[in-house]
Amino acid sequence: MSRVLVPLATGFEEIEAVTIIDVLRRAEIEVLVASLDAQFLVKGANGIVVQAQSQVKDINIDTLDMIVLPGGWDGAYALADDENIQRILKEMNEKGRYISAICAAPFALHKAGVLKHHYTCYPSAEEQIRLDGFMGDKAMVVEDGNIMTSRGPGTSICFALSIVKKLKGDEMYQMLKAGLLANFCEEAQSFSLKN
Repeated sequence: MSRVLVPLATGFEEIEAVTIIDVLRRAEIEVLVASLDAQFLVKGANGIVVQAQSQVKDINIDTLDMIVLPGGWDGAYALADDENIQRILKEMNEKGRYISAICAAPFALHKAGVLKHHYTCYPSAEEQIRLDGFMGDKAMVVEDGNIMTSRGPGTSICFALSIVKKLKGDEMYQMLKAGLLANFCEEAQSFSLKN
């Protein structure tokens, strides 16, 4: 069974986090929801509280297939400043494991030095990352090597389905896409560059 870490920091974007967790679990992917500290009840950007199951510092990255960072500016800054998240991102990148981020969270990937050339993010976040390689609204999901990025709350279902396709294959992707009535998530709306 595939195993994915979704770390939550205060100020995370709830639509993104919950969509990712929900869609991945529908695909029978084990999702570990972890907080940055001992406070397991994490408050999102819009006041919704989500309960984490563990702390990031206690996660064994050798058991992970992917880490997925939800956005939200406060949450993204916290992920970028957290030593454990930065360490996990660097180690997973060195091992060639999958790393994904949505909305403002590619900022944390940039800070860790793992963001590849082509990426997308929430409009204006690129100003704090870099303009070179920014794909903007050319695609809902951008994949460059082992890194996958997406734009924001409105692209979260397509982003989560792209993760499902990566980890579980086309059949599961197609089945979930149909069941979620997410036919707007088409291949033509993604950009992929394999290294």
